[in-house]
Amino acid sequence: MKFIERFQKLKTLFSYEREVNVEDTSLKICPFRFRQIFVNPEIKQFQQGISPPEFYPVSDDNIEENNLFTYTVFMHRGIEQTDKAILLLHGLNERSWEKYLPWAEALAVKTGRAVILFPIAFHMNRTPESWYNPRMLLSYVNRRKEKFTGLDNATFANLALSSRLSESPARFYVSGKESIFNLCQLIREIKSGQHSLFRENTSINIFAYSIGAFLAQVLLLSNPDQLVSDSRLFMFCGGSLFSRMNGNSRDILDKESFYKLKDYFLKDFINKGLGILKRKEDFIEKAFKSMLSFSKYRHYREIFFQKNQHHIAAITLKKDTVIPTLGVREALGEKCAGNVLEELDFPYEYSHQVPFPVHNRVMPETVQQCFSEVFDRAAAFLA
Repeated sequence: MKFIERFQKLKTLFSYEREVNVEDTSLKICPFRFRQIFVNPEIKQFQQGISPPEFYPVSDDNIEENNLFTYTVFMHRGIEQTDKAILLLHGLNERSWEKYLPWAEALAVKTGRAVILFPIAFHMNRTPESWYNPRMLLSYVNRRKEKFTGLDNATFANLALSSRLSESPARFYVSGKESIFNLCQLIREIKSGQHSLFRENTSINIFAYSIGAFLAQVLLLSNPDQLVSDSRLFMFCGGSLFSRMNGNSRDILDKESFYKLKDYFLKDFINKGLGILKRKEDFIEKAFKSMLSFSKYRHYREIFFQKNQHHIAAITLKKDTVIPTLGVREALGEKCAGNVLEELDFPYEYSHQVPFPVHNRVMPETVQQCFSEVFDRAAAFLA
């Protein structure tokens, strides 16, 4: 089947509740439950200290969907355990894995590895369903429009994230740090042989898109307990410095929240960190700060990527206005970028959010060709 057909087929098959076989392949999709067993004291202190948003008056640390959730794995049928995996990390303000299902299938088929779809904190199924319910959120969207004159891109789709980051931009960092601790917990579980699908010392590579690539870069730069020293990272439409990103979009962030976010991180946080928590900068914070602007910790960042360039590959898109190629080049440094980064331009109308459209305004064969171009390269690198 071609890309669009696979998208429709996988969309109907996907489930958080039960294991399903993927037709026309040797794959199955297996759901697993994840509970945070360690909550970093800094994260908990921060989450308890900020006011919950008006649309959902529950403290961040008490949102059970974020603490106990399901993730899924594309696994080859007939194999009880494997020692090769790929972590697939998604973009900002994502609610559904639908667009990623053909991506995960392609990576699993082409590499022979199991592909783990793991959600970032307060994304995907790690949020209450009411956060994305149009009927429940419309009144709050209208209130934001009344509060902020001339507000652009205010929609029910980005209301939850926009409101939360407007009230406390630091949530962006804290949620990212929480996600890193979650990933480390999962990686330790896998590498120690405690996960039912994976053998001890399993090789874990990473496919990361959009903000997931930013998260992966911070993970590699900080490398807690040397957990990802041998991991390869393939970035698609991701990997930019924060200063070059543009998340002002109807399905990402509204204008007020995006510019407040940039102002906070490029002025206050980059110099002071989380000032409400009086403690020294740690290795994750240093890695995060190095990805904020061109000059902050530039030598540390560029030396790392240059030294580890054999573990990194990236594809950007020429017309991507959310994650521009320039921002990725500046993040990696010219020496590294010249060896690992490639910019493509598809022969149809696309966007950062929809690189592979499934509507009938583009020839399916063309979409299939471009999809294969990206994922053949990704699979060859991550296999």
